[in-house]
Amino acid sequence: MCDIKVLDGGISTQLALHVGDRIDGDPLWTARFLATNPEAIYKTHLDFLRAGSDIIETNTYQASIEGFMKYLGVTKDESTKLIYKAVEYSKRALETYLEEIKNNPNVPNPKPLIAGSCGPYGAALHDASEYTGHYGAYVSSQVMKDWHRPRISILLDAGVDLLALETIPCKEEAKALIELLKEFPNAKAWLSFSCQNGKTLADGTDFQEIAMQCYKEAQPGQLIGIGVNCIAPQYVTSLLKGINKENSTDFVPLVVYPNSGEKYTIVEGWKKDKEYYPLHQFVHEWLNLGVRYIGGCCRTQATDIKKIRTEVQTWLKIKNSTASSS
Repeated sequence: MCDIKVLDGGISTQLALHVGDRIDGDPLWTARFLATNPEAIYKTHLDFLRAGSDIIETNTYQASIEGFMKYLGVTKDESTKLIYKAVEYSKRALETYLEEIKNNPNVPNPKPLIAGSCGPYGAALHDASEYTGHYGAYVSSQVMKDWHRPRISILLDAGVDLLALETIPCKEEAKALIELLKEFPNAKAWLSFSCQNGKTLADGTDFQEIAMQCYKEAQPGQLIGIGVNCIAPQYVTSLLKGINKENSTDFVPLVVYPNSGEKYTIVEGWKKDKEYYPLHQFVHEWLNLGVRYIGGCCRTQATDIKKIRTEVQTWLKIKNSTASSS
């Protein structure tokens, strides 16, 4: 039987329902609320768990020691504690949810996990670099590893179950992260990329080529999956198709959590494109390609996760029915 994990959705979109405040455009993005409104973060995690998420991500995508020091005016020690707090809020939501469902054997997500969100170096530059990856050409691998290391170390020390190395827009950063992950041999992670279309990363690198290179170069068992996130749903299939070939014994678990299909620019924010496709309509297609971790990214909410959960359950019933009749 296939083990499909439903992820959460876009934390900023769901968080906005609790804070009633503008989030996009802030240099710390949702991470600012670790200091200003932690209760809203806890409620956001709980929303996704109640919607059926098997894995929720910590609110640390744009969190960094340097960022907190610069934009909150706090010390290095206080910045470190904020990242620890992010894990605590996730755990608190998990404890609440487990208490709510303890007498309900029918919930689809009885044992949720926590993934430590690790956004790209470019997100901290606050210039939409995660959508271009241009910094890979001039920022050294060592600088990127030194920047990522403290957050990864804190998240693991705080007790996350795995890491979400996400929205990586350039090949240089992906390679740096695979090297860095080897410093934490007991850590599990997925690696997901930021892509500009149905073939290449944001920096123009062929997606399948770099994704498979990273998957093979990682320590055995460390990468639980590779894939894409924060991309329009209609591009996903062409990015993933062919990684898992029919009758091949080398199965690669894939990770997908697209955005709503809207496009983001610093000037205009999020706007719907002419071609707009609800992501839940692609779920069966992606699962057939080998996707085993599936959720939503920017501009998706708990309501979208409910729809994804429903599609996953339907797909599993069909697959199990087909298997039992053959």
